Amino acid sequence: MTDYAPPNDPLDVLHEDHEIIVVNKPSGLLSVPGKGEHLADCLLTRVQAAFPTALLVHRLDRDTSGVMVFAASPHAQRHLGLQFEKRQIKKTYLAQVHGKLEPKSGTVDLPLIVDWPNRPRQMVCHETGKPAQTDWKVLRQDAQQSRVMLSPKTGRSHQLRVHMLALGHPILGDPFYATGEALDAAPRLMLHSWKLRLRHPDGGRGMEFLAPPPF
Repeated sequence: MTDYAPPNDPLDVLHEDHEIIVVNKPSGLLSVPGKGEHLADCLLTRVQAAFPTALLVHRLDRDTSGVMVFAASPHAQRHLGLQFEKRQIKKTYLAQVHGKLEPKSGTVDLPLIVDWPNRPRQMVCHETGKPAQTDWKVLRQDAQQSRVMLSPKTGRSHQLRVHMLALGHPILGDPFYATGEALDAAPRLMLHSWKLRLRHPDGGRGMEFLAPPPF
């Protein structure tokens, strides 16, 4: 991990009620504390400073931005946790990838496992990897890059990043998986959690939250 210099953006709250808190996470900020004092600043502690009852439900990678939901009660944490476990929560991401992605849509179905000597990197492994599927759709493109909508069906670590790399189109600015032009083409990882659809823990009403991409 490169030197940790998290952004000082004010907390961007998209929604808040008695059961859930939804925020727009900035790129460069850890979701949860890392090991050591220098990695203590994270989105969880910032949310808890404003909402003391906030509890973690899921994570986004440090360099990924976008919609993230926190529970405001133990009941909501259990309820949302089960929705994630049963894959009932629909997540949609936007990414800028290297090159002209063809065909314009499809599904990546490649099992993933941690690359132990190079962790936290992940890799495709057909023998011991856990199942992982990602739907993709190209929104626009030119010869150099493609704007892609990504819908993960599973929630493996670095799933979108490794799946795009496996297609030969790494996400621009990815410090782990992009090299050369693809790494240099952007000042940050060009991956954003755009939409999150869930059932509210109090009554089960369907709700969708959006955060416009900053790129």
